Amino acid sequence: MRHPAPLRPQALHRHLSTLLLAFAATLALAAPAAFARNRDTLGADDVAWLRRDGFGLDSASVARYRELGRDRYLDAQLDDKLGDELPPAIDQLIHGYEVVNTPPDQLIASFQAEQQRIKDMPDGDAKVDARKALQQHGNDLLQQAQQAALLRAVYGSNQLKEQMVWFWLNHFSLYGAKGRVRWVAARFAEESVRPHALGKFKDLVMATLKSPAMLEYLDNAQNAKGHVNENYARELMELHTLGVGSGYTQQDVQQLALILTGVGIAPPADKQRINPKMAAQYVRDGLFEFNPMRHDFGDKVLLGQRIRGSGFDEVEQAVDLITRQPACAKFVATKLARYFVADEPPPALVDKMARTFQRSDGDIAKVLRTMLEAREFTADSGGKFKDPMQFVVSSVRLAYDGRPVVNARPLLNWLNQLGEPIYGRLTPDGWPLDAAGWASSGQMAKRFEIARAIGTGNNRLFVPEGSDGVAPGFPMLTTRLYYDAIEPHLSAATRDALGKAASQQEWNTFLLSSPDFNYR
Repeated sequence: MRHPAPLRPQALHRHLSTLLLAFAATLALAAPAAFARNRDTLGADDVAWLRRDGFGLDSASVARYRELGRDRYLDAQLDDKLGDELPPAIDQLIHGYEVVNTPPDQLIASFQAEQQRIKDMPDGDAKVDARKALQQHGNDLLQQAQQAALLRAVYGSNQLKEQMVWFWLNHFSLYGAKGRVRWVAARFAEESVRPHALGKFKDLVMATLKSPAMLEYLDNAQNAKGHVNENYARELMELHTLGVGSGYTQQDVQQLALILTGVGIAPPADKQRINPKMAAQYVRDGLFEFNPMRHDFGDKVLLGQRIRGSGFDEVEQAVDLITRQPACAKFVATKLARYFVADEPPPALVDKMARTFQRSDGDIAKVLRTMLEAREFTADSGGKFKDPMQFVVSSVRLAYDGRPVVNARPLLNWLNQLGEPIYGRLTPDGWPLDAAGWASSGQMAKRFEIARAIGTGNNRLFVPEGSDGVAPGFPMLTTRLYYDAIEPHLSAATRDALGKAASQQEWNTFLLSSPDFNYR
């Protein structure tokens, strides 16, 4: 996808301010009615920390932060003591999705059965229609997976964990429209990423390696002895663990590809044929399988270390070896710091995080603690531009402050309009982590329109999908949350623009589209 040339961060600040003031200048001077200001405002550093720790402020996160204090609040998040609690209505909405409530092996089995039925049909309109219907079913399942991820991001009680789930979904990027990926994408998030988002990195890598979605997307399902496919092996080293220029060679890629032969997606049970002599080495876990009949049992040399041909144990040895490399620690630390702190993160911070990674055997929670407790974490407060996911989620969290939506499709549509759909990146490198990827003038105009849709209530978030019902009205952003945690820290330009709003709806729009809100 081609984007207009991005603005530099300083120019973007000016552009946003100018745009906001231009809109405000056309309006009458009338500020909305305000709540009485609470004296117990959060300090600027506390607000900056919270805005980076999670997807944006809401009353629940601020209250919990005040109750626990920063240290205990961070402990509760990193220890995953907050769980994955959701409002009952949101939990019910998510579990109403077919892609969530149907086991993935059933989805794949029904997909393959329908494929075969269509294949056996005579050519004609009926066959064409059946193919379109199957394609649409897959698209519907993918959209359900996307909506589930967005709902968890908005309403999840552990906002640090929710950010990490999004970070890892982007790091281990999938293109949902390829093959069978759309049928199992939801399980990739729920079973491969979420349980390990704050755990050991090597366990996370292993979980993504065993995911049928990843094996389908990066073609390892076709990787077999005598028909070696290097695609996943290359991306596993280049994009998932070590990074470009980290010292591995094409020979290492080839050797890793041999290690990964036989790692794939299990066929239906009635079509599985295993040589009895190799049955003891066969591994199956849900839709994942290691088929020894497709594996190259020769010895391999990976990153200078010999790995003897032994079956699936080779894969586990390889992942352990790769994730223990200093280059892996530096690569992961850099990406985390770039996502949370700055487009060009402080080298000293990255080094500290990398050392923690190595000392802890890749403990993600400990690496995050090093980052979140460092002075550099908030030193450049307001200097990190939100990507579209962060913008959409933080806008809804602030505007509706925990109120459960009944229709997640507008969330999905907004993210699509901003060019960052979940499971929508065609290439496996993931969406950009820096402002340059998202800071075009066109992006800013689109953000303003989305801010207007949220701020005016002109959306369908609270109208059931397919219903002709009327939206309930606009949100009230001038709340205690605003006066305690946002208003004291606004820039003069944003204050001036807000003071020119002619209505609460316009005031909401200006706040959500302001530079203060678009940066964290």
